[in-house]
Amino acid sequence: MSDVLGIVMNGITGRMGYRQHLVRSVLAIREQGGVELSDGTRVQLEPVLVGRSERKVREIAERHGIERWTTDLDQALADPDLPVYFDAQLTNVRGGAVKAAIAAGKHVYAEKPVTETIEETLDLARAAQEAGVKTGVVHDKLFLPGLRKLDRLVKGDFFGRVLSVRGEFGYWVFEGDWQDAQRPSWNYRAQDGGGITVDMFCHWSYVLENLFGRVEAVTSRAVTHIPRRWDENGEPYEATADDAAYAIFELEGGIIAQMNSSWCVRVARDELVEFQVDGTEGSAVAGLNGCRVQHRSATPKPVWNPDLPVTDPFRSQWQDVPDNEVLDNGFKAQWEQFVRHVVEDGPHPYDFVAGARGIALAEAGLRSSAEGRRIELPEIVL
Repeated sequence: MSDVLGIVMNGITGRMGYRQHLVRSVLAIREQGGVELSDGTRVQLEPVLVGRSERKVREIAERHGIERWTTDLDQALADPDLPVYFDAQLTNVRGGAVKAAIAAGKHVYAEKPVTETIEETLDLARAAQEAGVKTGVVHDKLFLPGLRKLDRLVKGDFFGRVLSVRGEFGYWVFEGDWQDAQRPSWNYRAQDGGGITVDMFCHWSYVLENLFGRVEAVTSRAVTHIPRRWDENGEPYEATADDAAYAIFELEGGIIAQMNSSWCVRVARDELVEFQVDGTEGSAVAGLNGCRVQHRSATPKPVWNPDLPVTDPFRSQWQDVPDNEVLDNGFKAQWEQFVRHVVEDGPHPYDFVAGARGIALAEAGLRSSAEGRRIELPEIVL
């Protein structure tokens, strides 16, 4: 492998593809001089931008001084000097492009979910295995400061026996009529691969699995609270995808996790997502950046009296977990991990099979909601 790694980057005109993957990851890695390998040498990244809109792709390339770009994906995949393919397109078109990349012998790194169904994702995982190429799926939340601190607490046995996890995610996404929406309109159209269950349950799958244990069953209710929204052109449209999901996840070891995911909630938290973990020896509340703890030995003794106002300063009774390390952008950190995986076979457990577990949880959540019952999830292996 040379000291330059060529990467076909498809879907960089979208919000996530451009901001998190191109600018804050690949270009940031280029500016720092590449990815440092285990032997101290560095590999530099050379992106080739791909998109359907010639105007948009050219403008991005010129803005950032990127020499190579194209609207012809097949041409880019045919180039032997580009061994890696990255995809951040809409979910409903990603599968075909990834399949073509695998057939061209490319290592593939993709946004989640890889496809809309577990069967298609596993088919791609098998194809990659047969082709001898490496795969990776974005697991960015695991690299964020708050969850790194939470992971440190788990590994340090701070909680004792973990009993439960309670999570709240979301914010109010404007309908688009009198204020522009913060999310693209396709997120609210099921026919375009939208829906908060498909989007967020893939995240909750790997967060819960890597911190606490595999999800063994789910009971969920997915709803569309706001049925009418306005798109990027100011035109009204019918919202056919769920914009909120309320779920109970049963994890191995008897841990119960409850997650509320909503684009129809006004924030009354310190961060846009928070997880409260309660264990026999202590509790923690973690967001994307901060983390606070309360140990068993320092737990106050509140007394419930509905006839008197509550004067306990509950929030001040918790202790901040120190950073103890300098953490980089989560997307960038995982990009570096995947590059090491490709170049020197470094560890990267977040492959297409891991991605399949995420879409399996999303499918089970939607099925649970539709059928009004608890759904068990079998282990997924190739």
